[in-house]
Amino acid sequence: MVTRPIQQPTTVLSRALAAPGPRWREQLVVQLGPLRRGFTEHVRITEGPSGRYADLLRTAPRLHRGIRLLVGEHTAIVAALAALQHAAGLPSVSAEELREQTGNLLRALDRHRRRGADLLWEAYQADLGGED
Repeated sequence: MVTRPIQQPTTVLSRALAAPGPRWREQLVVQLGPLRRGFTEHVRITEGPSGRYADLLRTAPRLHRGIRLLVGEHTAIVAALAALQHAAGLPSVSAEELREQTGNLLRALDRHRRRGADLLWEAYQADLGGED
């Protein structure tokens, strides 16, 4: 259930991670801005009384545990984004450490995307009667 506002920044960040260059640290800082804004938008769209999760809970209360897990991931991903942004601004943090943190963040985002997709599948699979 990761929304479009973070798909492109995530792709750009993945490419930067795969091909670090001499200005990699500066590029990382620049790329984190759109990713943080996109993830903030994702949280806004999904959480809250009028968010997508509230809609899902109204129609499929059985998904409460999965939604609670996704909300917890939001908190962890926001913290990871802030920590990476902070670390990227510290010259004492090596490029290797930044690449590791970046990789961890990208894996967390991918896991979150897959869990959100699975949750939607579960919601609509059951609502449509499932497969034979």
